[in-house]
Amino acid sequence: MSTSLVDRRFTQQNATVFHLIRTADKTAMAGLRAIVEPHKGSLRGTVARAPFDAIMEHVAVPEYVSFEPGTVGGVPGWWSRPKDAQPDAAILHIHGGWFNWGSAKAYRHLGGHIAAHAGVAAFAPDYRLALEYPFPVAPADVRACYAGLLELGYKQIAVTGDSAGGTLVLELLVSLKASPVNSQAAPVAGVAISLVTDLSFSAASWTMRAAADPYFIHSQAAELVRSYLNGTDPSDPAASPLRADLTGLPPIRVHVGDDEVLFDDSVRFVDRALTARVDAQLDVWEGMVHGFPGSVGQLSASTQVLQQIGIFLSDFFQNRCEALNVAQS
Repeated sequence: MSTSLVDRRFTQQNATVFHLIRTADKTAMAGLRAIVEPHKGSLRGTVARAPFDAIMEHVAVPEYVSFEPGTVGGVPGWWSRPKDAQPDAAILHIHGGWFNWGSAKAYRHLGGHIAAHAGVAAFAPDYRLALEYPFPVAPADVRACYAGLLELGYKQIAVTGDSAGGTLVLELLVSLKASPVNSQAAPVAGVAISLVTDLSFSAASWTMRAAADPYFIHSQAAELVRSYLNGTDPSDPAASPLRADLTGLPPIRVHVGDDEVLFDDSVRFVDRALTARVDAQLDVWEGMVHGFPGSVGQLSASTQVLQQIGIFLSDFFQNRCEALNVAQS
C-alpha cells in the first residue's frame, strides 16, 4: 500500500518537516513545467552562463532592500542591504549554478529576500567558476570572503546557499572547524537549499526522480561536475560534504523540493549530520522543483520557505546579540 508524503520518514529522530503543496501552487507548477521541460538538460558548459543569469535576474525584487557592488576579502560581489538592518550581523549568501554558472549580480534579488526576512545585510561573492577555475578555487574564495566579513567587523555571520552554493556552504562550515578564523567568530547557523552533497552521483534519486525533475539529467550534471573537479576524486570529503566529518557544525536547515534528482543529497546529508549530533532539520516541499524559492511572487511555497529561513536566522542573530550585550555589561 502506498503512503502519503506525511507518512514517509526520510531522516532519523523525526527531523523531517513536510510542507504539502497548495492547490494554487499545483496550477502554477504545471505552467512552469510546460515552459521548462522542453529544454530539460540543455544548459551545458560556459555558454549557458548568460541564459542562466537571465533566469535569475527575473527573481522578484524585494521591497526596502538596496543593492550595491562591493569587495570582501578580496572577492568581488554584491551587497543586499535591507532597511534598518542589524548593524553587527551579516549573511554570506553563496549562489548556485553547478559551479560553472551564476553571478552575485544575478542572484542579488534572491539574496535580498533572505536578507530582508532575516533583518541583516547579505553579501554574495563572485567566487571564481569552472571551467576556468576548477576545484578547489571556489571553496578558497568563499573562505576568503568569510574572513573578510570578520575583518569588516561583523560579529555574527550566517551562511546560506542554493544548489552548488549549498555545497560550498557546507564545505565552508566543515573547513572553519579547524581554522583560526573560527575562533574569532564561528558561524551562527547555515541554510542550504536544493544542495549538492555527493559529486559521485550515487544517490538513488538520480533514477527515482529522473522523470519528476524538469531541469536536470545525469549526463548534463556529470559534465558540469567533471569541469569543476578537474580530476579530483568526487569522493574526496573536501569536495563532497556528504563524506566529510560533520561533528561540531553549527545548526543547519536544509530545504529541498520533492521533485528533484538531488533529493537524496539533502536527505542523506541531514541524516549524517544528525548522527554527528548536529542540530539539523530537513524541510521537504511537496511538488516543488530545484531552486523553487526563486519563484517568490508566483508560488506561495517560495514565500513560505523564505519566511522560514528568515525566522530561523533572525532567532540566532537575536540570541547572539543578547548574549553579547550580557557579556559586555
